[in-house]
Amino acid sequence: MKIYRVGGSIRDELLGFKPHDRDYVVVGSTLEEMQNLGFKQVGKSFPVFLHPATKEEYALARKEIKTGFKHTDFKFLFSPEITLREDLERRDLTCNAIAYDEQSKEYIDYFGGIDDIKNRLLKHINSKHFIEDPLRVLRVCRFAAQLDFCVDDTTFELCREMVKKGSLKYLSAERIWEEVFKALQSQNSQKFFILMNELGALKQLMPEIEDLCHTKEKLQYHPEGTTFGHTMNALKQAKDENPLIKFGVLTHDFGKALTPSQEQPSHHGHAQRAEKPIKALCKRLKVPTKFLRFALLSAKFHMHYFDIFEMRTAKIADLVEALSIGHVSYLTEYIAVCRADFEGSNIQNRLKARKEFNQKADLLYFARNILQNINAKNLPNFDQIPKDERFAKILREYKIETLNQYLGDFKRKKGLSV
Repeated sequence: MKIYRVGGSIRDELLGFKPHDRDYVVVGSTLEEMQNLGFKQVGKSFPVFLHPATKEEYALARKEIKTGFKHTDFKFLFSPEITLREDLERRDLTCNAIAYDEQSKEYIDYFGGIDDIKNRLLKHINSKHFIEDPLRVLRVCRFAAQLDFCVDDTTFELCREMVKKGSLKYLSAERIWEEVFKALQSQNSQKFFILMNELGALKQLMPEIEDLCHTKEKLQYHPEGTTFGHTMNALKQAKDENPLIKFGVLTHDFGKALTPSQEQPSHHGHAQRAEKPIKALCKRLKVPTKFLRFALLSAKFHMHYFDIFEMRTAKIADLVEALSIGHVSYLTEYIAVCRADFEGSNIQNRLKARKEFNQKADLLYFARNILQNINAKNLPNFDQIPKDERFAKILREYKIETLNQYLGDFKRKKGLSV
């Protein structure tokens, strides 16, 4: 029996990152021996065990035999005779197929993964094994974004061939979204979607995003030339934001894409047209409701941000309240989407424009704080006001009147026109 640490933790350590999880492969052992040593079995299709003390995962060395078209259609073979090399060879990329002997303090690298990590290169191990799992196409794109690696030419062509042959149609919505979500967690999220597009995978799995590649933009504002290019640039500007915000950035301009009745793109009214493609994408990928709702809000209201100084108080109140779902305000996330859109555009006199952007954010936060502190009992003569169908209108008018007074003072202090 011999134990090796394997997989992502080795890769991350070599890159100078602190590993999140440590996985181990056990060579030369059996199910009975692991159980006798106190390991708790958790895997159903193949033996994965939890260490009795550390709770880290230990898996018996195994081989895989493809049994169908889905990425889950595998039969697993495990026995004490299966070698470490055979176990590692079934993995996807060389950077993920390095083992470490914690007793001898030595790396076991059969496939050149250490050099590929040094060269920041994603390279597949075995073509026959690689093409058996269509999810690996998405994993290559995700690792490219997550690690900021390039994709080896032969691996790129292998992925593109898998896409052409229709392998991706066997992927479940849940696994696709899982890879998208992980990509949105990285600082190079745009790299995932750019690679997916180059491979032809974006058109098959997320056509609403691929449609943006064919939507032209005015070079004066978006020198990338297309809405897809602008969206990728905006994602880059949002590199430090969370996945919810990045999803809002990704979908904020969906309404710009050509509709079947259009010969030329029209950006007029695109904020309202985004609802249908956003819902279609989220339904297909089974995107969590929170992401769907926020994406709809971001797309619908992102153009409002640039008119805030010209808005009437009532419209500012409507915007602030519309950006709440239940009792949760998404104003901060909304501003982050608008900021990425703004920073991802070609703006004249950027320093002045950035100052105005921040002033608008301050105004919205101020308005939200005022509105949140107004309730029905603040109404003059609250006890005497009939609680009928007119009450909501009376309360709204009171909120707007109060907000208007405070906004006047706020604008004067900030040197803004009242």
